[in-house]
Amino acid sequence: MDPTPRDRAPGDETMPEAKREETLAGLQAYLIGLLFAAILTATSFWTATTSVLWSPGVATGLVVLAIAQMGVHLVFFLHITTGPDNTNNVLALAFGILIVGLVVIGSIWIMAHLNANMMPSGNLPNLQMQR
Repeated sequence: MDPTPRDRAPGDETMPEAKREETLAGLQAYLIGLLFAAILTATSFWTATTSVLWSPGVATGLVVLAIAQMGVHLVFFLHITTGPDNTNNVLALAFGILIVGLVVIGSIWIMAHLNANMMPSGNLPNLQMQR
């Protein structure tokens, strides 16, 4: 009876060379992603606390770094690529972005209209109880 890969115990050192190389390549990709994510996180903290940048440009810099961080997570950790075998993942991601966008834009729209239709605070009736 020949042992199949499923019959090996965890930590067994008789892993085939091809599988070992595949595992090392996967680990290397995760470590590169971790390095990029750590660099982007440190850069974000530096951007938020430095006085080197023009003050109104800090928010824009943080948005750019946040989008880059999302890209790193999608590619290195969630393995979202444009390959033909990844079509369903890309469509699910696009649908999720659409739903989140609708919720955020709809909420901002509703809050803006509520703010515009509120009674100004100077016209409030005097509600204090008279003694």
